Amino acid sequence: MSDLRALPSVNKVLEQLSVQALIEHYGRDLVTEQIRKIENSLRQDPPARTPDLELVIKELEDCLLQIDKIKTNRVINATGVILHTNLGRAPLCKAAIEAINDQASGFQALEFDLERGKRGHRAEAAETLLTRLTSAEAALIVNNNASAMLLTLTALLKGKPVAISRGQMVEIGGGFRMPEVFRQSGAKLLEVGTTNRVRLEDYQEAINDGARALLAVHPSNYKVTGFTESPALEEITALAKSTGILSIYDLGSGAMLDTSQFGMAHEPTVQEALAAGFDLVCFSGDKLLGGPQSGIILGRTDLIARLKNHQLLRALRVDKICLAALEATLREYLYGRALTGIPVWQMIGRSQKSIQTQARYLQSQLGDGQLVPGFSTVGGGSLPEETLPTTLLSFSILPQKMLKLLRQGDPAVIARIENDQLLIDPRTIQPDEEEALLLSLKKSLAQLKR
Repeated sequence: MSDLRALPSVNKVLEQLSVQALIEHYGRDLVTEQIRKIENSLRQDPPARTPDLELVIKELEDCLLQIDKIKTNRVINATGVILHTNLGRAPLCKAAIEAINDQASGFQALEFDLERGKRGHRAEAAETLLTRLTSAEAALIVNNNASAMLLTLTALLKGKPVAISRGQMVEIGGGFRMPEVFRQSGAKLLEVGTTNRVRLEDYQEAINDGARALLAVHPSNYKVTGFTESPALEEITALAKSTGILSIYDLGSGAMLDTSQFGMAHEPTVQEALAAGFDLVCFSGDKLLGGPQSGIILGRTDLIARLKNHQLLRALRVDKICLAALEATLREYLYGRALTGIPVWQMIGRSQKSIQTQARYLQSQLGDGQLVPGFSTVGGGSLPEETLPTTLLSFSILPQKMLKLLRQGDPAVIARIENDQLLIDPRTIQPDEEEALLLSLKKSLAQLKR
């Protein structure tokens, strides 16, 4: 049985040189608190060996190391899914990262008009860039697209019927469902048509039944195929205008460029949605736009003004870091640098030859793996079932174990398994991650071959 009399005092532990080094890193208060917790635990549940100074310090180091690990880790995305929701969606462009560093390190005129010397509007710069880029009358930025829809329905249509096609009653990640948004906003849901077919007269019937808005939702994360029918967007907006009600478009992924130029299906762009005549268009900032997490609302000046004056907006507003990154991302589009400057579009636009060359280099450095043809996906609820051809580096040695070893490495590497093969897709590997990826792969392979 262990002798608790050998348990050192807290002060005795704090005096040790190794603990002094821990204090330098973690702070005296945290280290002291952890020592007390460890000693109380040892008193309540004595170990087999005598709890001496060495044991307490070892326990202390282990506890503090676990605290160090409480963080969101950067990972290498080797899955080939460009907008991987679980991995943070769009990586930011270099210009956005530089803007964050610049703005976060000091004060900024976030809500201060330098010309007038008075309080200004928080997101004025980013909103000005959005209207210039899209020709929208006005813009508003909130913290994500779900917030954009919630604010729009709450501020403009609370207690009023809103018509939406049954085939567009979407659910996105995390169980976020359109009917729930309606319930939270207080707007009344009017379903029109059937799951696969909706006609313009269905919307007209909803208007006859009292609908005060027509809501179109782009099916960005699913497809309805086969025996389908739906009116053109221009027909929906024309009907809304002719009857004096609102038309709103939940565009979702927020593409500013034509995806068909990369051999994929055409994803409706923000500019096309506005040109179709919608009063308001809502979309995400961290999907195909390639910016930080945010929700963007574009459209009529009078409607945007009502949204800006609603009390809910303060709960949904974005911070200075998000705005700095969004402004920089929008400038890449405005200056014609989206394809070369924004990682999402760099990955989408990568040539097969470039990917194959990188895959061969990885294989040559490892002396292992097989090159096989495959496909990458956009992900993030964008372009469902659309793929991009790629070259994969494939490993057959204990794929599940290798997947775990890579995931638990430093840095963590996230790969995928298909047909009992572990696959590395170079498309989503950032240029500065290649050497770290090779190191992780080498370590994992060495452990598997022991």
